[in-house]
Amino acid sequence: MSSGATDLLRFRLYPKLPRGTLVLAFSGWMDGGDVSTGTVKRLVDLLNAKPFAEIDPEPFYIYNFPGSMEIAALFRPHVEIEEGLIETFEMPSNVFYCHESAGVALFLGKEPNLHWRAFGDALLQVAREVGVSRILFVGSFGGAVPHTRQPRMFVTCSDNKVLADMARYGVRRSGYKGPASFTNYLMKQAPSAGLAMASLVAEIPGYLQGTNPMSIEAVTRRLAKILKLRLELDALRSASTEWELQISSIVEQDEDLERRVHELESEYDNDLLARSSEEP
Repeated sequence: MSSGATDLLRFRLYPKLPRGTLVLAFSGWMDGGDVSTGTVKRLVDLLNAKPFAEIDPEPFYIYNFPGSMEIAALFRPHVEIEEGLIETFEMPSNVFYCHESAGVALFLGKEPNLHWRAFGDALLQVAREVGVSRILFVGSFGGAVPHTRQPRMFVTCSDNKVLADMARYGVRRSGYKGPASFTNYLMKQAPSAGLAMASLVAEIPGYLQGTNPMSIEAVTRRLAKILKLRLELDALRSASTEWELQISSIVEQDEDLERRVHELESEYDNDLLARSSEEP
């Protein structure tokens, strides 16, 4: 790795996670419903994972983007002012956490606007320092899944062996052409660093905005199985059920939306039946 990557890293601790897994979450692209960041935040809390390193955010983000206020607002830091005083000012952060006994490192950050190669070098250097052998990214995209059904999970992998390993967890193989994400770039670099990588992306209801507790719960459960973690997820399940009931109540007040949701339910169920009949 380059000396530039070293300059961008600040280590608090040097945990050892031989053949462990680094789980990545990025805000912004592919974080619809807060599924990426929400899932990893839950894992940090459930594991009581400790912060051990961070990447300096300064070289990687645009704060003053030209254009309308609506567009510029997407790039600027968040501030809260009360009674004429600044209470909070939030710059982007990129923090690594770890749970050594579980062999898991967790990363919560913001997808870089600039210098993908340098950001990727820094991530891969942390992976090398702690000894992990696998990277998993979790994310989401808005699709045709209704809020009354479990999100479909799609996987992209760095090689055929990882693809075969992921097949055990009920995920579908991705098919996509379009704008790339930083994790696409990172996946292309991972094999040369001796790392396996997989991207697990949940298809969530495209007609909803805001945090999606059902999808966060579903992805957390899937990750717990992949990582062989025993987690207490009752609170997540309760939040998921309450959210579904609230959304259903809102949908019932809009005839057009209710009709569309019923159509999506039928399409989802028919797709599930068709896939089940194709399995050996």
